[in-house]
Amino acid sequence: MKRKLEISELVFKIISYTLLTMFAICCLYPFIYTISASISGYRAVQYSEVVLLPKDIQFEAFARMFNDNMFWNSYTNTLFLTFYGTIWELVLSILGAYALSKKRLLFRKGFNFFLVFTMWFSAGTVPQYLNYLDTQRVFGTVGITDDKWLVVIAMGMAAMNIILLRNSFEGVPSEIEEAAIVDGATEMQVLWRVYIPMSKSIIATVALFFGISRWNGYYWAKTMMKNANEHPLMVYIRNNLEKYQDPEQMAGWNENYAPDSLIYAMIICSIIPILIIYPFIQKYFAKGVNAGGVK
Repeated sequence: MKRKLEISELVFKIISYTLLTMFAICCLYPFIYTISASISGYRAVQYSEVVLLPKDIQFEAFARMFNDNMFWNSYTNTLFLTFYGTIWELVLSILGAYALSKKRLLFRKGFNFFLVFTMWFSAGTVPQYLNYLDTQRVFGTVGITDDKWLVVIAMGMAAMNIILLRNSFEGVPSEIEEAAIVDGATEMQVLWRVYIPMSKSIIATVALFFGISRWNGYYWAKTMMKNANEHPLMVYIRNNLEKYQDPEQMAGWNENYAPDSLIYAMIICSIIPILIIYPFIQKYFAKGVNAGGVK
């Protein structure tokens, strides 16, 4: 038999569900509006007649986007940066976190302190920019002229994610590692066959953090990539947004859709991969953050 709720519990649940519902609506509304605006007619978008549902439905903005070769080129660049950037960052972070989790590491406390120190005090944008310029010159001397590799390699470290992985590795029982070593496992075999399988949740969570940061990367890609053919998706969308806000550029506009509808169509297509991947990683997300953040 179910226990009857007390008045205080009932009030708390009503308030909680009401607030959560309002929060969910606030999160969902921009997405619905983006879809509606992308398929609404020129007048409806330009004169802010679209509030929730689309008006004067058209799909010419999507047709224009699908026929835009530069859009798909930037999409390919983003996939490149996300895929290789996530793999590179995971390799560095896993190796660094594994080393920092070992008490036998010489100067371990000092290394951990400097890792946390970078989260408290940043060198600033200008020193970081100069560092990237020097890295770009080094890449040029060895024949790497594609600046996408600069974004992948030079930006392959995040202190917070290393700390999450380190905390998770410290939670692995030492007896399992000792048993593996007794069986003849090397250091890399211990990492690959013991630590990584036992930390899948936090690794998936960190991979999600890395992937989203690379997918949404804008500032450094815009700053360091001078070749428009190498620009990722977010830079391309931003450049188009600036172009369509220029009155001179829009003087001869004679389409059934508004310029903003084209931007909204690009935004929708840009978030589809994240929407597809996230449900598969979500089950690891809460568990991974808790496992890595307990300590």
